[in-house]
Amino acid sequence: MHCWVLVALFFGICASDGQQEKQKVGPPSLSRGWGDNITWVKSYEEGLSKMKNGILSPELKKAFIAAKSIQTIAKENFILLNLVEETSDKNMAPDGYYVPRILFVDPSMTVRTDITGKYSNRHYTYEPGDMAQLLNNMKKAKVLLHNEL
Repeated sequence: MHCWVLVALFFGICASDGQQEKQKVGPPSLSRGWGDNITWVKSYEEGLSKMKNGILSPELKKAFIAAKSIQTIAKENFILLNLVEETSDKNMAPDGYYVPRILFVDPSMTVRTDITGKYSNRHYTYEPGDMAQLLNNMKKAKVLLHNEL
């Protein structure tokens, strides 16, 4: 993830050192000649924010829908909540506010911090290639629910 941003920064530096032709008056394009039809951002932080806020969501959604075993266990054993707007409830963001995140909440309304994804910096993130991990965590939650009640 950082590699792509750094590459884009490198190209931006190279482009600014190249030809310096006089251009017509107007705000400079963020593309600096690398393609105005591409979405460019002003800073590394803005790029990370855009990445965290939705780049993976459509692909994750497709992977989630395509995983029939996840669809079955979800339908039979879980109540799913898809928040449209971020909540201010800090319990719903045990390791920070980022999107997307998948949390398991037990009947006592406690977020199960023992059921996480594989990423150490975003414990509740699942990427499209992580559907097996998500399915295993759903099975784990199901077992814990039956054992603890």
